[in-house]
Amino acid sequence: MILACDVGGTKTDVALLERDDASLCIVRRQTYPSRNYGALHEIVSDFLGEDRPRLEAAGFGVAGPVRDGHAKTTNLSWTVDAERLARLLGLDRVSLLNDVEAQAWAVPHLGMGEQYSLQTGAPDGGNVAVIAAGTGLGCAALVRGAGPVRSMASEGGHSDFSPADDFELDLWRRLSREFGHVSVERVVSGPGLFSVYEALRDRDPHGESDWLASALQEGGDPSAVVASAALEGRSGLAEQAALKFLVAYGAEAGNWALRTLSTGGLWLGGGVAPRLILGPDGTPELWRKRATEAFLTRFRDKGRLSTLLEAMPVRMIVGGNGPLLGAGYAALSEAGRAVVPVEREELKGK
Repeated sequence: MILACDVGGTKTDVALLERDDASLCIVRRQTYPSRNYGALHEIVSDFLGEDRPRLEAAGFGVAGPVRDGHAKTTNLSWTVDAERLARLLGLDRVSLLNDVEAQAWAVPHLGMGEQYSLQTGAPDGGNVAVIAAGTGLGCAALVRGAGPVRSMASEGGHSDFSPADDFELDLWRRLSREFGHVSVERVVSGPGLFSVYEALRDRDPHGESDWLASALQEGGDPSAVVASAALEGRSGLAEQAALKFLVAYGAEAGNWALRTLSTGGLWLGGGVAPRLILGPDGTPELWRKRATEAFLTRFRDKGRLSTLLEAMPVRMIVGGNGPLLGAGYAALSEAGRAVVPVEREELKGK
């Protein structure tokens, strides 16, 4: 058995995984409200109970940077200590890594139903990158070379946002007045979608319909309101915001693909891309094509290296098991018991 955890500010997912020849599968999974607990080890103890299984390895993906076996969670007052968790579980060591880094470890093992292709490309067995827009923006990569695969965490979401046209320059100025430093995740994240919408509304105050203005004033997540209005075709301003957001997302995804030379492919994690590109069942295919093209146009637009970007596979991770499974694969790799993925017939040429 392998224990895996995906630690977030709102909820923490914990699972027991079992391995076969080429993959891990979830045997038992439970979700805990993070703020109801004072520390991660309390959740782990609750999950395992008194009749604890014998563990082969354990992996913990945490939202935030990991240094020297410690991680301070971004939206909680927890400090996660790898040594303390290892003692609790009776293991010599556990794997503690960034949550997006954990998603990267899952990528080589994803089946066709767990990913959606935006660009086929021509993968060559090179590096694999993940960029994930959610509450914030996370980046990670798997680096392939002579020897074992290595993972690379990043806090690239906090690097500078670089505007590329007049609208993005206006957006940068607006955010700079509010926050000072304008990081990429101020734009490319769930909250960033509403920032894009507000900037468009500033340019066209009469473009916002009365019903949408009322919906935004009712409280809740304003970005979700804008996304729904765009996907339902009920607001031209919301549609513009969603497409301009995807343009900015594509630009930064292309930057990350170049920085990691991810010729093995780039995957989109997090919930924002599936929400805006795929939408719920019944979303018109025309919208999916417009949204995909908005993303890929700036993804590929890299001057002299545009042809390199055009050859990179681009896929979205769909479904919610990636971070947990990735934490498990990372833990086995760190323990010297890596699971080697088998190329699936269903994925060839996709």
